[in-house]
Amino acid sequence: MVALKKTNWYLLFFQYLGLVLTIMLLNACSTQEGKKSGDKSDIPVEESRDIKNIAKIDIHTHYRFDRPYLVEELKALNMQTTLVDVVRTEAGKEVRSWDNYLAMQKQYPNRFSLCSGFNADGIDDPNYAESIIEQLGKEIKEGARMVKVWKNFGMVHKDATGAFIQIDDARLQPIWDFLSEANIPVMAHIGEPLQAWQPIDTLNPHHSYFKNHPQYHAYQHPEIPHYDTIMAARDRWLAKNPKLTIMGAHLGSMAHDVDEVAKRLDQFPNFMVEPGARFGDLVRQDSRKVAAFFNKYQDRILYGSDIVISQPESELSKEDIAGGKAFMHKVLHLHWKYLSSDESFDFDSPVLPRIYKTKGLNLSKEILQKIYHDNAVKLLNLKQ
Repeated sequence: MVALKKTNWYLLFFQYLGLVLTIMLLNACSTQEGKKSGDKSDIPVEESRDIKNIAKIDIHTHYRFDRPYLVEELKALNMQTTLVDVVRTEAGKEVRSWDNYLAMQKQYPNRFSLCSGFNADGIDDPNYAESIIEQLGKEIKEGARMVKVWKNFGMVHKDATGAFIQIDDARLQPIWDFLSEANIPVMAHIGEPLQAWQPIDTLNPHHSYFKNHPQYHAYQHPEIPHYDTIMAARDRWLAKNPKLTIMGAHLGSMAHDVDEVAKRLDQFPNFMVEPGARFGDLVRQDSRKVAAFFNKYQDRILYGSDIVISQPESELSKEDIAGGKAFMHKVLHLHWKYLSSDESFDFDSPVLPRIYKTKGLNLSKEILQKIYHDNAVKLLNLKQ
C-alpha cells in the first residue's frame, strides 16, 4: 500500500508538471502571436463602461494612411481626431504628412481635423519667417486649425553659428504674431521627457522609444542642451506670447510630475496640455494626486493618444492590419478605463515595457466631457 501511494504521487506530480509546461507553451505561442500582430498582451473583448456616451475628440493622432477598421473604430468610440503633421528633416530633405492628411480629411470631413507644422530649416535666411507665414496661411485656408512645432526646436536644428535653435528665438516671433492674430493655436512638443537626460532602465516607460530612437536620448549626446535649458526657453516663449494659445503636447514634456505641469498652468493662462503617449508616466504617480490635477485643471486639459499609422495598407499583411486594429482598440479603451473608472487594475499597455499597477482616476462625467470633447471644440474653434 505504501509503495502504491508513493507511485501515485509520482504520477500525479509528473502529470501536473506536464500540464504546467503545456500551459506555458500555449501562453508563449499566444504572446508570440501578439507580437506578430503588434500587441504584447490580450485584447479586452468587452466594451469599456459608458465609453460611447460622450462625444470625443482625440487632439493628437498621426493617421497618415487609411485602414479598413479606422473610421469604423472611431465611430464605435463616438470619436473624431486631429491629424497632426510633424515636420522634420531627414538626409537634408523635409519630410511631411500634410498631403496625406489633407486627402484623409477631404474623404472624411466630419471625422478629421487638420494640424499643420513647420521646422527651423532655413532660419538664417532673411525671408525665413515670411516664407513660413506664407506656407501656414495657405494650409490654414486648406483647413488647418492648429500648427505644430516639434522637438527639433531645441534638440536638433542649429543656425549658422552652430547654436541650437530654441523655441523663443527672436527670428520666430513674426510667425507667432501671425498665428496669434489668426486665432490659430500651437501644439508644442518641445523637449523630451526628463528621463531622456538620464540612463534608461528596462522598466522605464520610455525605454523602448529611446532604444529605437537613440538620437533623442540626450544622455548619449551631451552636446544637446539640457532639459532645464529647453524648458526655460519654452517658458520664456509662453510669457512673451500671452495672446497665443499654446497646447503642450505630452503634458508639456513634464509628465514625470503633474506638479510641474500645474506650476506652468498657474503661471501661463495661455497654456493647455494633453497627455498623448505619457500615460505611462501618469500611472506611476499616486492616482489621488493625478485625479486632483485633472479636477483642478479640467478646463485646460485635452485628450490625446498619439496613435500612429505610418505605412500604407499595401505594405502590410492581413495579420499586421488585424494587429493594428487590436492595438488601437486596446490603447483607447485602456485610456478611458484609467480616466473614468475607480478600479484598481493592471495598466497593460502594448506601448510600455512592463505592466504598471494603478487605480483609475474616477473623473466625473462632466470633467470627462470637457477633457474628451468640449476643450478641443474651443481650442480648434469647431462647429458642433
